[in-house]
Amino acid sequence: MARISGIDLPKNKRIEVGLTYVFGIGLTTSQKILTALAIDFNTRVKNLSEDEIVKLRDAVNEHPNEGDLRRKINQDIRRLGEINSFRGSRHRKKLPCRGQRTHTNARTKKGKRIAVAGKKKVTK
Repeated sequence: MARISGIDLPKNKRIEVGLTYVFGIGLTTSQKILTALAIDFNTRVKNLSEDEIVKLRDAVNEHPNEGDLRRKINQDIRRLGEINSFRGSRHRKKLPCRGQRTHTNARTKKGKRIAVAGKKKVTK
């Protein structure tokens, strides 16, 4: 089993797709890395030699990934909040910060609906 940047790559996936399990490595970056190392995209993770795994590990570590990338993203969001930018305030309020409407939709960002009690009818 190949372990790269603290992630166990799935054995039966093609290496092109398997590399995308590392946070910060997408399909395009994966393809660029494999092309540079002259590794076939269709090779399964379980069929990689130890030599190829070491080369992959070194190449992936040249890109920002996993913990370092998550830390950088969180610092960028924190900085936006500290300078009181519009985007920072939207992050603080847990609302979309890229101009989407919020009257309806935005459920992914806002979370589950919270019921607001209606007015009670007065019985005569």
